[in-house]
Amino acid sequence: MKAMIIKEIGSTDVFQQVEKAMPVVKSGHMVVEVKATSVNPIDTMLRSVELPWSNNLPEILHGDVAGIVSEVGEGVTDFNIGDEVYGMAGGINGVDGALAEYMLVDARLMAKKPKTLTMKQAAALPLVAITSYEALVEKMDVQVGDNVLIHGTTGGVGHIAVQLAKVLGANVTSTYSPVTEALAKTVGADNLVDYTAEPVSDYVKTYTNGVGFDKVFDPVAGDNIQKSFEAAKFNGHVATTLPIADPLQVALKSLSFHSVLMLIPLCHGINHSSHGRILTEIAELVDAGKITPIIDESNFSIWEVAKAHDLLSSGKAVGKITLTV
Repeated sequence: MKAMIIKEIGSTDVFQQVEKAMPVVKSGHMVVEVKATSVNPIDTMLRSVELPWSNNLPEILHGDVAGIVSEVGEGVTDFNIGDEVYGMAGGINGVDGALAEYMLVDARLMAKKPKTLTMKQAAALPLVAITSYEALVEKMDVQVGDNVLIHGTTGGVGHIAVQLAKVLGANVTSTYSPVTEALAKTVGADNLVDYTAEPVSDYVKTYTNGVGFDKVFDPVAGDNIQKSFEAAKFNGHVATTLPIADPLQVALKSLSFHSVLMLIPLCHGINHSSHGRILTEIAELVDAGKITPIIDESNFSIWEVAKAHDLLSSGKAVGKITLTV
């Protein structure tokens, strides 16, 4: 099969196209004919900088995959040859990813693809949907009537999180950049805040009567995390996907702080089936018209992955960047 591989960490020039042996199916796994993948920040980081998982970096990157089952290993009972599936199943910790014509996947990490989406659309979902679900459902237990703040309305994680929070019955306020205002209005938040123009104290007063938000999800983090702490009510909840430098406000406001790392099953070999379960639920919500991924208008093949990584790094993408075979 053809594959795009890397032999070293570096710029997008490290990608090279090669011929590799087809993956061999094994117990509990499937071979999937790759139809599409998407670019996540973790993919560009794994390619370009040293991370905790760099010592066991596979040659083939990219975890998100949508495709067709071509072989089924012993013990796999939920899938059959020909099934259309999607998942986040490799590209890290020694497991080859989706930048190839075929990919070996742990069946527990996979789910049936949403019927109403193309392969290209489905490939945009796994990492961001699992991350959003873990933050909102499993970590913060968002309930009907909760006043929820989500940063990054049109971001990869943010736009799915807003839609999922609405499914859960929350009242959702979400921040956006004026550059993406038109798109932000289509995502479904109850209230939109231009973070470049409106101080936290103002939108806390406007949308929570000055009390603060019950739950805050911050996939932006960095310097923004202090805004999240400021926006949360006393004894509220804050979840983020990135490390924080200063947790003082967590203590001073008695916040419940949640770190979300959806890579744990892939990196530590635990809770694999949780990913398949979450993606099955997400597929049902997608097919019910309640969640829709935003896809960047670019049209790359996996052989043009260097261009796709460069586009993500440029900050000019609108929606998830996807690649097809």
